[in-house]
Amino acid sequence: MKKFNIRKVLDGLTAASSSSSSATAQPGTPRENDVVQETLQSEHFQLCKTVRHGFPYQPSSMAFDPVQKILAVGTQTGALRLFGRAGVECYCQHESGAAVIQLQFLINEGALVSALADDSIHLWNLRQKIPAILHSLKFNRERITYCHLPFQSKWLYIGSERGNIHIVNVESFTLSGYVIMWNKAIELSTKTHPGPVVHISDNPMDEGKLLIGFECGVVVLWDLKSKKADYRYNYDEAIHSVAWHHEGKQFVCSHSDGTLTTWNIRAPAKPAQIITPHGKQPKDGKKPEPCKPILKVEYKTTRAGDPFMVLSGGLSYDTVGRRACLTVMHGKSTAVLEMDYPIVDFITLCETPYPNDFQEPYAVVVLLEKDLVVIDLGQIGYPIFESPYPLSIHESPVTCCEYFADCPSELIPALYSVGSRQKRQGYSKKEWPISGGNWGQGTQTYPEIIITGHADGSIKFWDASALMLQVLYKLKTAKVFERARGKEEKPSTDIVDEDPFAIQTLFWCPESRMLCVAGVSAHVIIYRFSKQEATTEVVQLLEVRMQSEFSEADSPDPGGEQTPTLPTSAASSSPQEAEPPNQLTAGVNSSEGARDNIPCLQVRSSPLKQSPGYQVELVVQLVWVSGEPPQQITSLAVNSSFGLVVFGNSNGLAVVDYVQKTLLLNLGTSELYSPSDPCQRQPRSPRKPRQPSGGFCDSNDGSNNSEDRCKSPTSAKMSRKISSSGEQKLDLEDRSHRWSPWLCKWPVGSMKNGKLAARMTRKLNVHKTKSDPHRYGKDNAFTRSRSSSVTSIDRESREAISSFYFCESFPRKSGSLASPCLLVGTTQGSVMMVALSLQPGGDQKLQQSLSFASCGTLVQLKGGILTMALLDAAGTMLPPSCEVWYDPNASDEEKEKEKTRRRRPATPPSSQEGQDSQFAVLCSEKQANVVAMPSQTSIYKHNITETSFVLRADVVQMAGAYCIACFCANGHIMTLSLPSLRPLLDINYLPLTDMRIARTFCFSNLGQALYLTSPTEIQRITYSQETCDNLQEMLSELFTPVETPEAPNRGFFKGLFGGGAQSLDREDLFGETTAGKASRSLAQHIPGPGSMEGMKGAASGVVGDLARARVALDERGQKLGELEERTAAMMASAESFSKHAHDMMVKYKDKKWYQL
Repeated sequence: MKKFNIRKVLDGLTAASSSSSSATAQPGTPRENDVVQETLQSEHFQLCKTVRHGFPYQPSSMAFDPVQKILAVGTQTGALRLFGRAGVECYCQHESGAAVIQLQFLINEGALVSALADDSIHLWNLRQKIPAILHSLKFNRERITYCHLPFQSKWLYIGSERGNIHIVNVESFTLSGYVIMWNKAIELSTKTHPGPVVHISDNPMDEGKLLIGFECGVVVLWDLKSKKADYRYNYDEAIHSVAWHHEGKQFVCSHSDGTLTTWNIRAPAKPAQIITPHGKQPKDGKKPEPCKPILKVEYKTTRAGDPFMVLSGGLSYDTVGRRACLTVMHGKSTAVLEMDYPIVDFITLCETPYPNDFQEPYAVVVLLEKDLVVIDLGQIGYPIFESPYPLSIHESPVTCCEYFADCPSELIPALYSVGSRQKRQGYSKKEWPISGGNWGQGTQTYPEIIITGHADGSIKFWDASALMLQVLYKLKTAKVFERARGKEEKPSTDIVDEDPFAIQTLFWCPESRMLCVAGVSAHVIIYRFSKQEATTEVVQLLEVRMQSEFSEADSPDPGGEQTPTLPTSAASSSPQEAEPPNQLTAGVNSSEGARDNIPCLQVRSSPLKQSPGYQVELVVQLVWVSGEPPQQITSLAVNSSFGLVVFGNSNGLAVVDYVQKTLLLNLGTSELYSPSDPCQRQPRSPRKPRQPSGGFCDSNDGSNNSEDRCKSPTSAKMSRKISSSGEQKLDLEDRSHRWSPWLCKWPVGSMKNGKLAARMTRKLNVHKTKSDPHRYGKDNAFTRSRSSSVTSIDRESREAISSFYFCESFPRKSGSLASPCLLVGTTQGSVMMVALSLQPGGDQKLQQSLSFASCGTLVQLKGGILTMALLDAAGTMLPPSCEVWYDPNASDEEKEKEKTRRRRPATPPSSQEGQDSQFAVLCSEKQANVVAMPSQTSIYKHNITETSFVLRADVVQMAGAYCIACFCANGHIMTLSLPSLRPLLDINYLPLTDMRIARTFCFSNLGQALYLTSPTEIQRITYSQETCDNLQEMLSELFTPVETPEAPNRGFFKGLFGGGAQSLDREDLFGETTAGKASRSLAQHIPGPGSMEGMKGAASGVVGDLARARVALDERGQKLGELEERTAAMMASAESFSKHAHDMMVKYKDKKWYQL
């Protein structure tokens, strides 16, 4: 019997898996038979969040530390955002996700208390770079409504919905036995419940007196020592907020009827003053008409002038539709400041943290629903400060996003120089008042740029270097088009109900600085970068007719002169043959009334003044075809070396020469397949058989003379429009000399009536590629189409273009010379190669000729193609050739200098017979594949996911090597080595909960990635182990040691007669020895992960011990310094007192008592 050898079986399985699938390979370990020695290991990868940028989504509360100069914002989703100086930001999250109803800083202590809607309070430690919760307290029987923490106190007052007030020690987070019950606070004769506690504050001059405001309109001044109410103040209207005068003799209440009542604390019978800031005063002396509630009021005094009274709300009810306002009352003047969004909260910033001193307000921080505004109170007109934070990401909703790490270093200064001229004027001249914290000390120095496309057609460039974010430059693409002045003027050719200028996808070449954007109205705009201003008299326009191949309007082609390879619809039959080409956009069939040859948007006809920055080179618009709207563009690519733009949609693809302003190619998806291609999709409707004598399309675009082709169009009626066709038909003889023999086997396109068109299939399930962040367009608001003549089943089954990649490869199998090619990926997993034949006619690019030929299907994968790339034999990525940027508006001499250093396409690599010199990397929604070129042999294949699908995939550089980074719909982030496709990282990070994440998720080089975590915030993550290790150093510090300002001097007479602030020994009053223990069932104490109990389990190692020791040492040194200063001050005071006493004794020593 033959001996069974398990080792040989395993070896056979390993060999088989290496050629078909790498799923069975050991993760992170290289194989012995790898064709390229790979250096990336699983140890190079680790996933973690880095920073979050943007405006806090759905803000609910705010607090400010006047000594540390730190602002905290809480949100309805339990998030906590902290802001300091420009570049100092921090994000934290409460685990419960409950709304943050109030925030209280422990001023200059590096701590923050947060109260949540789930009746829990938390103590955050801000002395570490990533804040952590030290303690939590969860109330079981009471609903928290208001919190108050007096300055330099460790006892936190908590008001409840029942009207009771509990007291918490913030050091131990334990409840005191001292409780103020609502039935003891109000009068015994009151029969109704006063409602929830809406305000708590202590008298600025007497810490033993606590002011309690109940919702019903009752205010109680409670004596903490005697445990009884000193005074009760009653008003008919509900109370929203209360504010003290700093002397503690008066307070102001804001009410639900828009009134402000001022009370003297010793006169509870009636208010000293009642005013309605926005109410109309009747002449007969009656009570003013009620207004909207004043939600908050603050009363701040100044040493030199009148006090400030700042309030929100209180507008008259007849101001319907008026925006939210902040009112600033100063002396006899009242300023009403309109805001763009509703006011959530506001805080008046003052010079002193002490409530019993003149406040000296200098600014107001206003938290709006979608913005943060800081108003300068020190300047006439109350101008706002210019915000240094990236809070305008959501100025218009983000529709797509791209991330470029380690881009050319000169790009950021260039973009900043043109963007600095766009800044608004009229800001305050003072520095931003929120100036706390320090920047991180990271070693990450490479430049990073983020580009965001928006719903209003704008594009923003952001500097994202060193974990910061700053806007560099803003481009408004809508300036190219005419705007409808009203809804009645809205063109009927729109294919979207709103936001017709929204950015669908974009492509940016950092080296050549070429920018190409595609909008939802089926338009493409090509931009060049220039540092000089220019005025474009006529916007260059190219209209392209992309026709649905299987539309119901199609019919078998009639005989005659028509080319059989171009089926046309009834709306574009013989009557239009006689029309001249300048009637392109005016063509509407009169019998059926179907829109035809009409673009969705109207390009502006007046001269366009273009500021320095990105300037329009060419506008390409798809037109309506026989009543069918053009399909939105799903993929986009630019090659600056050839001056080409290629774009595709659910109908097919088109190639445009943006230098010559001509359409070179217009193909249906099915025409990319060769006739013998096994992957070809057959039409489902009867068609006439194609004839082999189909016409060709080249860069002549209907003209044999290259000189004529170079001239700009000059038609009388359509001088600003560049026709995509000519009137003459090209015969095969005139064109064949431009094509090599092997190119002639494939019909590229056809000409009819001088109009270049092709049969195009339609499909609505748009898939996302590297240049297409709008995955699943049918779920997106920007893909609504008004009409459709195909069934939903047909839509789902048709093939769309999903990805492009320009490269220099081997178009023929087993070829020996590489040439320019275009890889085309489709939504049904086909990857096809199109050869580009460059025939230069001289030194000028304007005289070169380009030809195209399809080479059939390269490979077939499961799922739509997401990304493609090309590696050389050593595993290094071969980027598409591009030219170095030059200023198109520069002088001729400067252009000549630029041409000398302009990069031309590299010499095509050659391949020895029988040897592969390139690897084509292809990734779809389900699989990754590496194909050796030119043999076109699939050498590695990996099934990424079986049960889910990949949303985004990019070929990125990591640690000097390349890999594929993937983000799946099930939340997994994975990386695969190249070319062997070994799994290096697989972490379940973020399940797809919102299509916004799928639309904006993108990877970049060096382990960086980002996505829009909310409509207003960008979350950046890293999958690099090195970045994770250095993250602590790179993050900014929130807490910096700052000396607390000196307390206000009480003065000699106030100290002598007791007129100054009265202190209270709260420890003696609220401590366990006096007040006893609180009920255990009232609240539950939960140690946080940042507390000592949590740190004992979580923190380990020498690094953690050293960090804690350093923090403790800093704190000890700071306290010793403060103690030394206080001791010196006391010694000086004692010496002064001794000297005065000696002088008094000498003066009155020898006098009798009656002589005094």
